[in-house]
Amino acid sequence: MILRIIFAGLFFLEVIAIATQKGTKHFYRVNDRITAPEVRLIGVEGNAVGIVPLKEALQAARDEGLDLVEISPNANPPVCKIIDYGKFMFEITKREKEAKKKQKIVEVKEVWLKMGIDDHDISFKARNACRFLKDGNKVKVSLSFRGREMTRTYLGEEVLQRFIDACKECGEAEKAPKMEGRHMVVILEPLK
Repeated sequence: MILRIIFAGLFFLEVIAIATQKGTKHFYRVNDRITAPEVRLIGVEGNAVGIVPLKEALQAARDEGLDLVEISPNANPPVCKIIDYGKFMFEITKREKEAKKKQKIVEVKEVWLKMGIDDHDISFKARNACRFLKDGNKVKVSLSFRGREMTRTYLGEEVLQRFIDACKECGEAEKAPKMEGRHMVVILEPLK
């Protein structure tokens, strides 16, 4: 019965530790979860104390009223720092949110063409492609061949070139058109 209560208590502590690290990609061992016999200790002010036994490092952290956090577990011996764990995790999640705000996700939009497309249809689809390019997305232009059209792929290149020319004020082709099965594909990217 006592073992069951102790096990439940340890499980509860583990759930709390995982819940506090939920917002980040990193998991850090804290205090009694550190398993190495010796650690390279970094003090409160950021100064290197040296290699000390784990018990001494834990005692130093308790004396300061802070936590011992394993910063670099893959080092030999692992690097541990005496810091306030809650404040440390807050700073990490704050940095990750800032980095996420600054990154731009580029989507690839797709436009389909056929061999017998008319000039008006090309200009209409080119306007849509320009709108996508102005939003900062890439545009994949696919031209499909049916039946005997496969024998005249050079005509497909001409259609794609007309489309690229219609989009030249807002985008440019990354590479020359290439065949992928029964489709000829070119990817347009926004102008720099």
